[in-house]
Amino acid sequence: MIVLDEQLLGRGVETQIQRWYRGTVCYITDLRPNTVIKDEAIPLLLRQQRQATFITINESDFWQRIASDQSFCVMCFALPDARVQELPTGVRRVLQNPLFRTKSQRMGCILRVTNTALAYYTYHNPRVRSIEL
Repeated sequence: MIVLDEQLLGRGVETQIQRWYRGTVCYITDLRPNTVIKDEAIPLLLRQQRQATFITINESDFWQRIASDQSFCVMCFALPDARVQELPTGVRRVLQNPLFRTKSQRMGCILRVTNTALAYYTYHNPRVRSIEL
């Protein structure tokens, strides 16, 4: 399951990802409809899902601010709002990487993705590691 941050609503990101992703693609607001969802509540909502991967461009509120958890993955993309249409391609590129290809490999990982590199820490190893993309 891919869960998109609410700031991506209305931009067609989910449609582009659904073209190639076989699982469910939804927004965080779909997990708790008709309520305001604060950033602090997102880990709780993700834990209630089965192997969710949360995707956001709000990296400053999540990267190295959220504790990793074995039950979900968070991908923080370092993209300005004006370049949000690049997000589906970036997500696909990360999911094709051998380290993050399967859900079980991604669970427990918090990632920060730029155009050229990917930094991450995990539930089992809180030290930040980087790889080139």
